[in-house]
Amino acid sequence: MSRSFDVLTESPASVEQIHAAFGREDYWLARIAAGAADTTLDSLEVDAEGTVTVLTTQHLGRHILPGMVAKFVHTDVKIVQSETWRPDGDRQMRGQVSVSASGGLGSGRAETWLAPTDDGGSQLRSAFKVEVKIPLVGRKLEKSIGAGLAEGIPEMLRFTTTWIIENT
Repeated sequence: MSRSFDVLTESPASVEQIHAAFGREDYWLARIAAGAADTTLDSLEVDAEGTVTVLTTQHLGRHILPGMVAKFVHTDVKIVQSETWRPDGDRQMRGQVSVSASGGLGSGRAETWLAPTDDGGSQLRSAFKVEVKIPLVGRKLEKSIGAGLAEGIPEMLRFTTTWIIENT
């Protein structure tokens, strides 16, 4: 069973500024470095049409997993995340994010839309689904992951806005 969540957040940075940042390796390395987890940037591709595709892997040692999860997981966990951002008409971007945890522990996917606001900034809207396949605690973890994403997505956009101010 999966859970669905929606997040809406805004930034004073324009769609074009955010799109440009997403296409830069130094942005992704800074974003990864700002996080607490051991994460690698596996690939970053920008095609001629402006589509940005990013692949990252987060490495979680078994010893840092919550107690109930560690009872069901006997090895370290890798979480692979793929993000694709493409221009979508009138100064908008559309994103797709997919996440999978090693060992079939769970997955997630999101559809995102970045659109301009009347004041020159942008609005990010995300609709995501999370599924955790761990007996007894899966639903509770899905709820926890959803709450984390509800906080993490606006935080990511704040980081991006600050990075744009400091690096452009």
